[in-house]
Amino acid sequence: MKEFTSGDIRNFAIVGHGASGKTMLCEAMLSCAGEINRMGSIEDKNTVSDYHHDEHERQISIHSSPLHLEWMNKKFNIIDTPGYLDFIGEAISSLAVVDMAVVLLHSVNGIEVGTEQVWSFASKNNIPKVLVINGLDRENTKFDDILKQAKDHFGKNVFPMQLPVNAGPGFNQIVDVLRSELITYNTDGSGKYAESDLPDEWKSRVEELHQELIEYVAESDDTLLEKFFEQGNLSEEEMRSGIHDAIQNQNFIPLFCTSAGINIGITRLMEFISKYGSSPVDRGTVMAKSTKSDEEISVNLDGDEPVVYVFKTISEAHVGDLSFFRVYSGSVSAGVDMLNTSRSKSERFGQMFLLNGKNRMSVNRLNAGDIGAVVKLKDTHTSNTLCSQKFRVIMDTVLLPNSNIHMGIIPKAKGDEEKLAVGLSTLHEEDPTFIYYVDPELHQTVISGQGELHLQVSIQRLQRRFGIDIDTFKPRIPFRETIKGKGESKYRHKKQSGGAGQFAEVWMRIEPKERGEGVEFVSSLVGQNVDRVFVPSVEKGVQSACVDGILAGYRVVDLKVDFYDGKQHPVDSKDIAFQIAGKGAFKDAFNNAQPCLLEPIMDVEVRVPEDFMGDVMGDVSSRRGKIMGMETEGSFQVIKAKIPQSELYHYSTAIRSLTGGRGLHSESFSHYEYLPRELQKRFINESQKDDNE
Repeated sequence: MKEFTSGDIRNFAIVGHGASGKTMLCEAMLSCAGEINRMGSIEDKNTVSDYHHDEHERQISIHSSPLHLEWMNKKFNIIDTPGYLDFIGEAISSLAVVDMAVVLLHSVNGIEVGTEQVWSFASKNNIPKVLVINGLDRENTKFDDILKQAKDHFGKNVFPMQLPVNAGPGFNQIVDVLRSELITYNTDGSGKYAESDLPDEWKSRVEELHQELIEYVAESDDTLLEKFFEQGNLSEEEMRSGIHDAIQNQNFIPLFCTSAGINIGITRLMEFISKYGSSPVDRGTVMAKSTKSDEEISVNLDGDEPVVYVFKTISEAHVGDLSFFRVYSGSVSAGVDMLNTSRSKSERFGQMFLLNGKNRMSVNRLNAGDIGAVVKLKDTHTSNTLCSQKFRVIMDTVLLPNSNIHMGIIPKAKGDEEKLAVGLSTLHEEDPTFIYYVDPELHQTVISGQGELHLQVSIQRLQRRFGIDIDTFKPRIPFRETIKGKGESKYRHKKQSGGAGQFAEVWMRIEPKERGEGVEFVSSLVGQNVDRVFVPSVEKGVQSACVDGILAGYRVVDLKVDFYDGKQHPVDSKDIAFQIAGKGAFKDAFNNAQPCLLEPIMDVEVRVPEDFMGDVMGDVSSRRGKIMGMETEGSFQVIKAKIPQSELYHYSTAIRSLTGGRGLHSESFSHYEYLPRELQKRFINESQKDDNE
């Protein structure tokens, strides 16, 4: 492929709710541009962008796939993104590096929760959006209803650039508002079309819309506004720069009609993107931080020094290890030395590629604004910045949503722990929303993701790619043990049978401390009953008991221990004897001091449409939660609550089912508080059962 200047590149992500037809739209675009001879299909598992095993198995997109093609002397860098919320991290990372979002709407279902999510992230990144109602060959399509819904959700400036003439089975005719003409597509799937005059019944509606379009366009440019007042009309040529500007500042949001599965409407959409769509020049400056001063600094498209941002890493058997990147300044070539400012490591760029799914095309150089892949760099990870030694900056990392669904995993075979560690690290590298944590306190490995499907797919990938058989379990909650009252004990440890004897006697008092103050050990020994040399031994025994737990195997916190007296033997008293006696005395004193469990309480924010407020608040109460407040955020309500962690297992699944998939939540640790006495026995029994297993 020839080299393109920044102004001739179109970087866009195709986003939307699951099953709106994103992958097939990509397939149709590749077919129109001659990159593929014939379109594949989801059912036949032969589309270009869904090439992974798990995508074939589930017949959904799971990974974002960069694609490229040439159309009307412009280079399209397209990223096909997953639509299911479990894989939203892929769409967010993609939206961070493109210049435009093509948002697909299902022609029957209209705006769904995934649509709202991607719209919100595109708006946060301040990139223009184009809407496409796709699948207009389906039964029961609702073009006018969905157009109204889009205006209600996204603003009155959503504007239909096209209208479907014969939506439903056999769909092949579209009215073009910009050119006031009828487009009739061939039904052979070639994407070719013929233009003709408008039928009489469409003329008045199109004239009205055409006038409205001219007004939108003129608003974005004063000279056009003057021309419009003088002439009362504008030609398509006069409107060209105005349409581009109006899209950039979102004066209007164009909406198109397509049916990707049968390649209807795609060529005209591609023509529009090539003529009026965003190029890297439209976002010619991005902000980064200087590594020297931490000050904000401009990274300019026309800068001499290269600046590259890595937005995704993959490691696949048939593709190898690749880092996907965008060039924000300068140009990069194979063999060039770069500095990874995120990790202070130098890197040499290896072979570079343009990708269409698993097909790779080697390139020697990529210029500012372009997107490509490089053979995996040894010390570079997702969200890292690479630049020249002369111009050192770090670009902001992409903020991804918290992973709020958790599962414990353990390898079935002994000795697979190392394989598991490598596998978990690789999966996190490829998908930063997949988190894992090895908890040494509770001896468990916990994985976290965006939803149950996300965790299932991740476990299957671990099993398939790394050959590890895995068992899953509900993770143990990190309860804490403490006391509500004072207690004391006198404990004697004596061992005379066989070998050297052991003797120690420890007298101990304990009392509660404020939450968060930890365990304080003091010695108030007087007289000569116990040699001071044994004080550290008693403390060691107490600390060991605190780590192991007494009631249910959880860490002991927030109490004061006073070793105030005891007895020793001139021969048999030694370090180990006082450690054992210290541990025994502490356990007895603890059990005499109203022992209890503390449970972790989480700060939870639930974002739901207003209709579901009552259901969600009722559910929070049923989980022993306390509502702390509410806020309005657009058409959503944000409920803030404190809920015990033990009540939040698979909470994201519950929220989705309560809200028809439209609710989202985030959670973070708040504090510990007393577990109600009636629940204490249940959790102690569960813990002992886990230990026995």
